[in-house]
Amino acid sequence: MGGVRESMDELTPRERDALHELQLGVEQVYRAYGRLLGFHHSLGRGMDHLDDAERLLRACGHDRHADALRDTHLPAGAVGDQWSYELVEDFRHGLLDDVTGFEDDVRTDLAGGTEHVTERRQQREWRDRTNATGSGGRGDDRER
Repeated sequence: MGGVRESMDELTPRERDALHELQLGVEQVYRAYGRLLGFHHSLGRGMDHLDDAERLLRACGHDRHADALRDTHLPAGAVGDQWSYELVEDFRHGLLDDVTGFEDDVRTDLAGGTEHVTERRQQREWRDRTNATGSGGRGDDRER
């Protein structure tokens, strides 16, 4: 099987499942990116406090400790020699862009670019079911 479908109804169940798993995977990668941004912001706030501590230590005559903060800890990388902003940029322009582009290419090839094929199908089925019962979406057809 291959090629662009005229509609998402032409997808096989396995193709729908594959697209759904790809989308879920990309969404999880985005969540990881959000956590990485949180790490970057938290680390930045922590480093700001260390910078404040360096000035306070120096002001009360503890130059040796202030120098250690200034010369060793403040310029150090978060991981290896990289600062957290570099990790964020590398992740964003690397894995995040790569998997997002891949998922987009596959979705375009299989479903004409339609996103959330599983959810769209579920939405249509639930609305069709509601329309068939005449409840008008109020949930009147549920058992009590």
